[in-house]
Amino acid sequence: MVLVLNGVIQDERPINTHALFLEHPVYRETATQLLSIPTKTVGAPGLLYVCQREMAAVAPHDRNVNIIGSDDATTCIIVVVRHSGSGAIALAHLDGSGTDEAVSAMVARVQELAFGYPEGRIELQLIGGFSDPQGYAEDLFSNIMQSFHKHPLEIDLTQSCVGELNTMVRDDINWPIIYGVGVNIKTGEIFPANFPDKGPDLPLRMARHFTGSHQVLDIYDAAVGMLRIGPFNYDPLRGVDLWLAQSDEFILKHLSTSPDVEPPHFAMQVRATLRYIQDNQFPAVTVFRNNNPHYFRRDETTGCWTPVRY
Repeated sequence: MVLVLNGVIQDERPINTHALFLEHPVYRETATQLLSIPTKTVGAPGLLYVCQREMAAVAPHDRNVNIIGSDDATTCIIVVVRHSGSGAIALAHLDGSGTDEAVSAMVARVQELAFGYPEGRIELQLIGGFSDPQGYAEDLFSNIMQSFHKHPLEIDLTQSCVGELNTMVRDDINWPIIYGVGVNIKTGEIFPANFPDKGPDLPLRMARHFTGSHQVLDIYDAAVGMLRIGPFNYDPLRGVDLWLAQSDEFILKHLSTSPDVEPPHFAMQVRATLRYIQDNQFPAVTVFRNNNPHYFRRDETTGCWTPVRY
């Protein structure tokens, strides 16, 4: 049990965010510093975008990626694992599904990318998960802390901008302050960010968590420098036609964990995803023919991901 808080190895994980901030005020200070950075709008060139229930890992010398990031996190938490010696980074957008496996995979991928750098610690940063009325984010924080605490390696929590620290009140409603973050892979700098372009195959990628797939998918092959989606299958979703016939307000109310504070494009993205599921009920057959992933290579002219044709 080797979770390290403020430089001290812990026998027990923090029971909740309030206890963490009460016992370790340094996390209030680091969160305040992060919140003071203006939010950057990051374009597609050089971006490796990570969706909900996805993760990716990248090394600083990777010439295909400048920024790794994720946004649209309300009750979700964005998790960043970094090796301080090599600068290798893994980032995940977690919602409570597949947490144990994702934590193990993130640490393993960072260790692989840090091979040959004997000096350095595994650092952990958590961002997102505001104080929502149902306590979803608080449960998720506990879930993530438990997963890291039982990992055999020492994990040094350096940032925890979650819960009350990532919450503001507007019209008597709790809102997230930060919805997303980017990480500069060369410097390790982390900053509040939003991403208008979320990369290729977005409806396909989002379909996984609408249809009950619990795995956190690793979407980047650092060995060849390519974005990799799938292969995967999902169960057909009943009543898609009925969902698509409903108003945006109905979709927001019934398909969001935090309908009052979702970004404005939420309903539009959900509709695009539902239409994709309607058209591709069995992706193992219609999307991933011959069980091949979708690969995307960085175009050297535009800096954006383009499909690799076989």
